[in-house]
Amino acid sequence: MANLMFTRRHALIGTGALLGTAMLPLPARALSETQARSLVDKLIGEINAVIASGKSEAGMIRDFERIFQRYADTAAIAAYALGVDGRRASRSQKSAFSKAFNAYVARKYGKRFRQFIGGRLEVQRVKPVRNFVEVSTTAFLRGQAPFEVAFHVSDRTGKDLFFNMFIEGVNMLLTERTEVGAMLDRRRGDIDAMIEDLKRSG
Repeated sequence: MANLMFTRRHALIGTGALLGTAMLPLPARALSETQARSLVDKLIGEINAVIASGKSEAGMIRDFERIFQRYADTAAIAAYALGVDGRRASRSQKSAFSKAFNAYVARKYGKRFRQFIGGRLEVQRVKPVRNFVEVSTTAFLRGQAPFEVAFHVSDRTGKDLFFNMFIEGVNMLLTERTEVGAMLDRRRGDIDAMIEDLKRSG
């Protein structure tokens, strides 16, 4: 499957950057900028450690999946990706989708972060945006110009977690909703078939 997030020809998705964010059910912002930065400092510290570990791709992907589960609002991200089709999905389908989607995201973005070997992420700035906090980092890679990786952080679950990520301006939420929607279209709306496709994707 074409990797929509990391090809520049799909950068137009990023022009709707705040659209996906605005549609999430977030409470009034109580999270401080310091708390958000602390979360992302820990997150990128673990990402950088995996990058430098020398593990195989499979080993790194397993580590990235654990990191994603620890630091991301996986329930909100999966629900947004499924979109309105979640209304007709059964409880068991939602559970199966969430499990398959989380593993898919870890594989997909884990492969991307694996490309950072020899590089690093550094926090650059933190700013409040309506009801969440945006933490912007810079990726420094060997042989490439630095680029931005930004995280949107909220405490809507009672824990500080990121619920969206941008790499070079491309919105993870909107990209994954597009991906899942395309899978459903190919399967003529069959949620079970889409879940099986998702297990093989990324």
